[in-house]
Amino acid sequence: MAALASQLPLASSGNFLVKPGVGLMVWTLIVFGVTMIILWRLAFPRITEALDRRQKTIEDSIDTAERTREEAQKLLAEYRQRLAEARAQSDEIVQRARHTAEAHEREAKDQARVIATEASARAARDIETATARALDELRREVADLTILATEKVTKKVLDDADQRRLVEEALGELDFSGISSGGAQD
Repeated sequence: MAALASQLPLASSGNFLVKPGVGLMVWTLIVFGVTMIILWRLAFPRITEALDRRQKTIEDSIDTAERTREEAQKLLAEYRQRLAEARAQSDEIVQRARHTAEAHEREAKDQARVIATEASARAARDIETATARALDELRREVADLTILATEKVTKKVLDDADQRRLVEEALGELDFSGISSGGAQD
């Protein structure tokens, strides 16, 4: 027991860990080296390969996301451009429609003025024609009445020359200009 007791104080104090032996160090280094060689040959290439694959996947995802973002930006720019073009076209169509409507309105007004002017001129010609006919008819009536009155007063039938002279004298005394101008003014 004495041998045990002599070893107990050393074991209980923990001094054997502080004083490593050369044999323990050599074996630790050999085990560490073999472990590193095994890890270097078997585990590290797989870990590196997995990390490289993961890195490549992440880079591909980033590239895909970047391409998708660029495509989205292009599509958005194209959409905005098309929208601007559509707005410009719609504004142009509205402007053309307004100009066309204004032109049609002007044409309709001009045509209405021409028609009104033609109708007014036609009415004036019709009035003048009717007035001239009425004056001619009135002159004939006056001439006939003058001849009839003269024949009754003189109790004789007049020849053509006398009739013509009497009619011209009677018509000369009548003022038909007031009738024709008065009718045109009304």
